[in-house]
Amino acid sequence: MADYVNPPLIIPGSASRELAQSVSRHLIGQLGGLDVRTFSDGETFVKVLDNVRGRDVFVIQATQSPTNDHLMVLLLTLDALKRASADRVTAVIPYFGYARQDRKDQGRVALSAKLVANLITTAGADRVLAIDLHAGQLQGFFDIPVDHLIAGPLLIQYVRDRGLTSGCVVSPDVGNVKLSRDYANKLQMPLAIIDKHRPQANVSEVRAIIGVTNIQGRDVLLFDDMIDTAGTICHAAEALRAEGAKEVYAIATHGVLSGPAIERLVASPIKEVVITNTIQHPAGTLPDKIKVLDVAPLLAKAIDRIHRHSSVSALFRDI
Repeated sequence: MADYVNPPLIIPGSASRELAQSVSRHLIGQLGGLDVRTFSDGETFVKVLDNVRGRDVFVIQATQSPTNDHLMVLLLTLDALKRASADRVTAVIPYFGYARQDRKDQGRVALSAKLVANLITTAGADRVLAIDLHAGQLQGFFDIPVDHLIAGPLLIQYVRDRGLTSGCVVSPDVGNVKLSRDYANKLQMPLAIIDKHRPQANVSEVRAIIGVTNIQGRDVLLFDDMIDTAGTICHAAEALRAEGAKEVYAIATHGVLSGPAIERLVASPIKEVVITNTIQHPAGTLPDKIKVLDVAPLLAKAIDRIHRHSSVSALFRDI
């Protein structure tokens, strides 16, 4: 990208250091420093190591596990930047934790996604940049502008490069049908739907497959926004193989991979798992079955457009 008269300053959060470094290289922007410490009583200390007065600052911090620790680092960093007289502060949140707690589906529960949105705004964010929020309505929880990026073009290009364009797209549950239909239309593939029952959190059961004739003898692409404990995706893969699917590929933006997820995926009939680096995992901890795609170029282009006050949505029209 072209040089800037006043380049954006990229601040790497504790959860997204490698991603922030990669974004900075794509931007030819300035990479700042952040000192994060934990005191013996558990309190978090944050200090920005650069002069930010009058600067356009982008804090890159996913709120992954340990979610509360990383969220606290983000909030303290935003506060530090505003108190240091940064001109504009954008919270770049590749993975937005608490996004699934976005409604009151039972009595006396917290609307955690809204509370976190309020905290980010109060801490000092002028703008939020996120990738594939769990639900689009989360943008309305913020009282500041939200730029919502989608990793779909990156995932679709990978599918095409792998030569998997003659398969079938399967929605892992009824609630994911719209997303899966979009992928099916763009890839010009038939669509099938899994009717899933979830008796409790992080537990799922496959009841039926709608459109089973579309999967027989075909490679199957299971698209979702995230893979958490991998129970849903692994049970779906087993059911699809039992109904005659050739090979099963699991494709998602966010690889949360909590609890027994990696062990389940390794033992499952899934041929390949494709995720992005919105959530970073320590080097060498992911098995060969899991392929990680880089979202740094996408984030760099979006940050460049925000810095130049140009359209972010036009980025996807260009793609």
